[in-house]
Amino acid sequence: MEEIVIIRDVLEANNNVAHENKAIKDEKNILMVNLIGSPGAGKTTFILRAIENLKVPCAVIEGDVTSDIDARKMAERNIPVVQINTGGSCHLNAGSVNKALKALSFDDGIVFIENVGNLICPSAFELGEDFKLAMANVPEGDDKPYKYPALFTKAKAVVLNKIDMLPFFEFDKKFFYDGIRALNPDAPIFEVSARTGEGFGEFAKWLEEEYHKFRQDK
Repeated sequence: MEEIVIIRDVLEANNNVAHENKAIKDEKNILMVNLIGSPGAGKTTFILRAIENLKVPCAVIEGDVTSDIDARKMAERNIPVVQINTGGSCHLNAGSVNKALKALSFDDGIVFIENVGNLICPSAFELGEDFKLAMANVPEGDDKPYKYPALFTKAKAVVLNKIDMLPFFEFDKKFFYDGIRALNPDAPIFEVSARTGEGFGEFAKWLEEEYHKFRQDK
């Protein structure tokens, strides 16, 4: 019973800061997208490719256990970026994102949060984002919606990355889609290849529409 109380207190404290983050990003006219996927899913390359296709200004909050490798990739392309190193934690929390938002000199656009590579912990912690974007990829298999239902239930949309690898892996798309639809029937699913750029036109169009709806609803 004591463990349950501790977990609840941690989540409540996190959610309080997440509400503050939402107010900050709304004041700055930022649509904030929390990208969650496993290590090696292609999250960084996906963000870079998405930004190439978007007609809306973008910035990035990079989350990693350690190193700034991905943040440097953004900076090299003149993308505003703030690095968060968790020092061992398997997810970002609202407190670290709060500091990043305040340090990020950016307004009027889309901020991608690249969460720590993990399909479990990040889905439990609200960061103040507008929505979660779940990423799966062909090489890691078609069973992820069944094994990690919390993420795919909470996500507003799902990205299936590395579709250029379909000829080389036994990936049952119907099985994958059925798993998503059982959890989240209204979530759009975008098939993309961050390596080749395939599928990004459709994704960028959808995200731009989400941004404009966000601005209109304010």
